[in-house]
Amino acid sequence: MADFTTRTERIVGPDGVERLGNAHVLVIGCGGVGSSCAEALARGGIGHLGLVDRDEVETSNINRQAIAFRSTVGKRKVDAMASMIRDINPDCKIDMHDLFLKAEDIPDFFERYRCESSPSGWSVDWVVDAVDTISTKLALAEFADKTGLPLVSSMGGGNKLNPEYFTFADIYETVNCPLCRIMRKEARKRGIAKLHVLYSKEHPAPTETEPGSERRDRSDLGTMSYIPPIMGQMIAGWVIRQVLQLDDGGCA
Repeated sequence: MADFTTRTERIVGPDGVERLGNAHVLVIGCGGVGSSCAEALARGGIGHLGLVDRDEVETSNINRQAIAFRSTVGKRKVDAMASMIRDINPDCKIDMHDLFLKAEDIPDFFERYRCESSPSGWSVDWVVDAVDTISTKLALAEFADKTGLPLVSSMGGGNKLNPEYFTFADIYETVNCPLCRIMRKEARKRGIAKLHVLYSKEHPAPTETEPGSERRDRSDLGTMSYIPPIMGQMIAGWVIRQVLQLDDGGCA
């Protein structure tokens, strides 16, 4: 039986497959974007994956998350994600972090990934920010900007309908995305020089909040089944191309 990397090898060659197998990618957040990203990275042959998430799978996740099924409701997301990855590639090394990464915890958390022998200073090749909490996203961006941590960040997919509007850009070049607007404003305050993001140029679809809900509940946010998975796949594709050094992904 052919190895699962056979089709990949036809494009990138055995050296490319080896490079992917030696790569280490950390995915922070195993929700709609993160779970599809981690799945695609595993199928792409990434040999070492880190997973960070504290949540459990809920019924409401089924419409968009790669790990969400009736059979996984109630399971920890990192456990469900790790199980899927092992079923794809039993040889993949998996680090599970069952925690909610808060802004103030980021410096201590990343100490475990310091590596003096690596040219980048890090043992991880890429970090994928697929979290929803703005304070954490900003703290990750600031930390990466100051330390050189290789980071790509997912912006908002809520109330978006058209996947053809998604594109990669620096945060300061983004338009029409409410989350990007907040990130741009706060990034300037913090002196963040750059942040590579995936975002949508599409204006969000108009929705209404549920009666009696508060603004912080964000009951006006809806998600189409295909949007977060497409975002996760796009980020995985971008990361894999960086590992293979096939293009610069727009990062000058």
